[in-house]
Amino acid sequence: MLFVLLGTRGGPARLKILARLKERPMNAHQLSKELDMDYKTARHHLEVLEKNGLVERLGEGYGAVYALSEPLQRNWDLIVEAAKYLGYDTLDH
Repeated sequence: MLFVLLGTRGGPARLKILARLKERPMNAHQLSKELDMDYKTARHHLEVLEKNGLVERLGEGYGAVYALSEPLQRNWDLIVEAAKYLGYDTLDH
């Protein structure tokens, strides 16, 4: 699970996405605007996070909303530790 955050170049962007989704579910467009990220990049990261069971997609198509998966919500402390490892201290909501 943590490899997609710590073992890849996209880890910091994925941490930011997870932090936003912890606040509230959002679609790829909302995330791309809030994080000042290209829409296709946001979609790519969401697909990786979904494939690895960190987020789940609610709905279909352009407006599909993403939320943290139940297992990730139960283990949020691991995400906080990963963020600290990468030098971020702002994910411990």
